[in-house]
Order: sequence, then structure tokens, then C-alpha cells
Amino acid sequence: MAMEKERLTSAPTLIGERIIMRAHGADEFDASYAMWSDPEVVRYISGKPSTRSDTWSRLMGYAGHWSFSGFGYWAVIEKETGALVGEVGFSDFKRDISPSLEGLAEAGWVISPKFHGKGYAREAVELGLSWLKDSRLFPEVHCIIAPENTASLILAERLGFEKYAEGTYKEEPTFFLKRRVT
Repeated sequence: MAMEKERLTSAPTLIGERIIMRAHGADEFDASYAMWSDPEVVRYISGKPSTRSDTWSRLMGYAGHWSFSGFGYWAVIEKETGALVGEVGFSDFKRDISPSLEGLAEAGWVISPKFHGKGYAREAVELGLSWLKDSRLFPEVHCIIAPENTASLILAERLGFEKYAEGTYKEEPTFFLKRRVT
């Protein structure tokens, strides 16, 4: 009988130079809500600020993603202040999208505007990519980015992602990018 690889059921803690990435907890709810309800944050994601209920469902989904899939999103915390910098991780959201991303690791990142331009997104995504490489769960990772989201496109390119398709998601133009993990 083949042995199944043990699957993580919650986010492991990752330590970076200036950040700690860990499982979300109820303590992050207010800061996460403030971030996701900011029109600047959601401009290229959904265009619609999140409600408290939306944010709570998102946090529950993050915990469930780890439990169901063995990978997911981390809360990114600034070491110096304990502030929520953002949320970074990997998912399989079962999106109705073409080309399909189902069964693939999809990278995502969202950073609170007060931390923009300080290198936190790059540090967090690199830390997550390092974990993904060590996990050996996926040989490559994908992401989708709105064409006008220049900051995320620049970050993705710096991290080695390359555009391989253009499509639409929720009737909006979308770039599909990927990079090797292994």
C-alpha cells in the first residue's frame, strides 16, 4: 500500500528579515477588514470593497484552504510593530476561468497601502515561493493579474513570472503568468 504524503492542515510560520508569515487568527480580523475595505486595495481585484462579512468569510476560507489542500494564505506581519502588512499565499480557488487554473497553485498577494513601495510584497512572496519549493507540492506556480495593475506585474516579473496567456475573469481582461518552482 502506498503511503500518502502528510498534508499540512494550517499555515506553518515562516520568518523573514522584516516579516513573520503565519496562520490567520481572529486577531487579524479588524486589520484585514480595514485593508480589504479600502478601495485602493480592491481596485484591480474585484473593484468592490469588502464588507465585514466578506472579510470574515475570506479568513475562514484561508483556514479551510490549508485544511483541505495542504497549502494556502498567510497573514504577513511586520516584526517591528506587529502590524498586518498583508496576505500572501497560494490557492486553488476553483475559478470559472479560461485557461483553467484548477488543480494548479495560484499565487496571490495583497499588501496594505501603508506598506506599499517598501519591498514587503517581494519579501513575502519570495518567502512563500521558498516554502512552496521545499514542499514539492507543485512544479510551477501561476498568477492572474489585471493588465492595468502595473505594480503587481512588475513584482511578478521580478520574481520570475512570465506571461503565457491573456483572457478574462469576471468579464475583465486578465493576464495569466507562471514560473517554475523547482
